[in-house]
Amino acid sequence: MITQTFDPTKAEAFAGRMLDILNNAAITLMTSIGHRTELFDTMAKLPPSTSQQIAAAAGLNERYVREWLGAMVTGRLVDYDPIAKTYGLPAEHAAFLTKAAASDNIAAFAQFIPVLALVEEKIIDCFYKGGGVPYSEFKRFHAVMAEDSGQTTVSALFDHVLPLIPELTEALQDGIAVLDVGCGYGRALNKLAEAFPNSRFTGYDFSKEAILTANAEAQRRKLSNIQFQIKDAALLEERDRYHLITTFDAIHDQARPDVVLQNIHDALRPDGVYLMQDIHAATNVEGNMEHPIAPWLYTVSCMHCMTVSLAYGGMGLGTMWGKEKALQMLAEAGFKQVEIKQLAHDFQNDYYIIRKN
Repeated sequence: MITQTFDPTKAEAFAGRMLDILNNAAITLMTSIGHRTELFDTMAKLPPSTSQQIAAAAGLNERYVREWLGAMVTGRLVDYDPIAKTYGLPAEHAAFLTKAAASDNIAAFAQFIPVLALVEEKIIDCFYKGGGVPYSEFKRFHAVMAEDSGQTTVSALFDHVLPLIPELTEALQDGIAVLDVGCGYGRALNKLAEAFPNSRFTGYDFSKEAILTANAEAQRRKLSNIQFQIKDAALLEERDRYHLITTFDAIHDQARPDVVLQNIHDALRPDGVYLMQDIHAATNVEGNMEHPIAPWLYTVSCMHCMTVSLAYGGMGLGTMWGKEKALQMLAEAGFKQVEIKQLAHDFQNDYYIIRKN
């Protein structure tokens, strides 16, 4: 029988870490509320102010704002002057908490925690019974993902993403056929269609809600060179059609990513290019020990990406399928050339430049 010695110092340190985790979880919920109510944006424009002044400027109830400020002050996100009873958001904090921060806005990501918490009971059932939780059970997930994509991908499309592929911008200007698989709300594709009227754009997504939103935006912009369709990418039966195919964080949560990648291979023209943006990670957990947000990504995987795949009888790759598995599956789909690039502003994703030949 193996006996373990109990280290009181180690135990005390771990208890302290657990208290930090509880506090940080609470701050995450309050950060999501601060983002959604635009309290951070309001405070960034104000001098140090009372709770009444902040609430009035934001158009919110003072009592709730005051309690929220209590969490923000004790969580060290907001400064407080106990004599003047005023609260201030330091510029150094606003740089990571406001919509003006664009791709640096971490507050937007805090929304995932309350969204995922809504399916906790169903996820626990899956721990006992297996299976998964379908897309239909997730409230606001597409909206939050669209905001995430808007910060990391859409805002960087022209200056950073397109230049990853030599001469792609010129080809889009001349006119090519483009497909986005798992297009979601279509923000990236609508922006491309507006910028490159000579090219033809198609977006496929499994979600009816997402496609309705994407089509409404295309109509609002009066775009005639784009179409969005509700389609399961595993049923795609097109060949040698598209000069450019894109997926933005869309492959790992497919039910049959192997089939989807094969279909993308077949739909791509022989001289075409496939741009796959997906999570920067290693396939094995030991390769992610120094990853700055590994616990976050494994949690999102367990409570969304993995479970939605399993809900449809899928492979359940999960968010952290990793570079090694991705390269293996791309090779099995028939792709011959793969180059992996990263962008300085986006530590969360890898950008795979993929060709058939």
